[in-house]
Amino acid sequence: MKCPKFQSIEGTYDILPEDQKYFQKIHDVAKEMLGFYGFGKINTPVLETTELFSKISSKDADIIKKKICFVQIKGVGEVILRQKGIISMAGFFIRNEMFKLPKPVKLWHFESFFCRKNVKTGGLKQTHQLGCGIFGEIGPVIDAQIIQIFYYILDRLKFKNLIIEINSIGCRQCKPNYRKVLIAYLKKNQMFLCSNCKRNFQKSPISVLMCKNKECLEIIKKAPQIIDLLCSECNTHFKELLEFLDELELPYSLNPFLAREPSYYTKTVFEIFENKPEGDVFTKNILAEGGRQDYLIKILRGKDIPICRATLDVEKIAPLIKEKAIKHSNIPAKKVFLAQLGILAKRKSLKLFQKFEEAKIPLVESFKCDSLETQLKSADYVKATYTLILGQKEALEGTIIIRDMKTGKQKTVLADNVVDEIKKRLKQKTTLQ
Repeated sequence: MKCPKFQSIEGTYDILPEDQKYFQKIHDVAKEMLGFYGFGKINTPVLETTELFSKISSKDADIIKKKICFVQIKGVGEVILRQKGIISMAGFFIRNEMFKLPKPVKLWHFESFFCRKNVKTGGLKQTHQLGCGIFGEIGPVIDAQIIQIFYYILDRLKFKNLIIEINSIGCRQCKPNYRKVLIAYLKKNQMFLCSNCKRNFQKSPISVLMCKNKECLEIIKKAPQIIDLLCSECNTHFKELLEFLDELELPYSLNPFLAREPSYYTKTVFEIFENKPEGDVFTKNILAEGGRQDYLIKILRGKDIPICRATLDVEKIAPLIKEKAIKHSNIPAKKVFLAQLGILAKRKSLKLFQKFEEAKIPLVESFKCDSLETQLKSADYVKATYTLILGQKEALEGTIIIRDMKTGKQKTVLADNVVDEIKKRLKQKTTLQ
């Protein structure tokens, strides 16, 4: 009989122990930063009702539903696997009647989300997302703070050469006029557009600005810019936002064709890149994005509550952090390795682990090995500074051998004193360094 492989569902995956620390690093840096700025962490249900989408316009619903994963549950009906983006957070805000709270309301999450892998063929894709949102404040200082927070989260994660690309996409007052001007321009140049943009430019001209096909890029470069057609309110908002960024001395550049499709997006949109040299050119690697979705709560609940939000794709960031860590050190050094020989030594080891845990000194072991030679090789592999050797004799006598892995020198100490001895030695090493 052939054994089952128990493979994960396509589009989902396991996170291995050695990769957990990179996911955790992102979480911990975000938690510290967002906590300082007064954000409260939330968790949303993995399953959501379709009711969230009942009030969204058909055009916006078409855009969103392309990536939604619908699931039929017996006795419940059709539900949605938690979708990344502002929708889940907006649903949380409404369900918990947070519009009754003093403004602003600051929320953040670190969760797994699901979307359709391919619009035509379907399929599932699971991702993790770090996201935050400020509800109830419309001033440009909020936009600047969101950008500032995500810039510094990435900076603390050791990303270099960061640059912010920013634009304003206007509001309901100035968007319609820009839409007409853009459609007129695209109509004149439709013969040069890719087949997809030729079909859709009149229905969704903004989508053309987001197209990455070579045929369209030259046309996009010469397209009308919404920044030239902003109403006075949007123009003032954008001007003041740039002044805040100047005050913060954050590196930014204007991208007049940075856009978002759903109609509830308004005013500020931004992306944060790491500029990476690739030969003679620089490639833009997008790390975070965000902007305003001021109309969303009004559409869903009838409450005029503006939102400014930003997100970071954890699946994209974690491997990059890992890559940076490997570049500096192939194997992270461990300070202390415990080699134990025999059943009695293994029993004593468990108590020893507890003492080292209480002292906050990481201890590495290989219980499966009984050979001292093999265990010393393992200690070398993890670049241990010291190896504690606990054999049958030491276990009976209540002693333990400390071996300096660099010099090979050994010293026998009482097992009760080993934690203090290691503390003293590590402190001396740190001082010398």
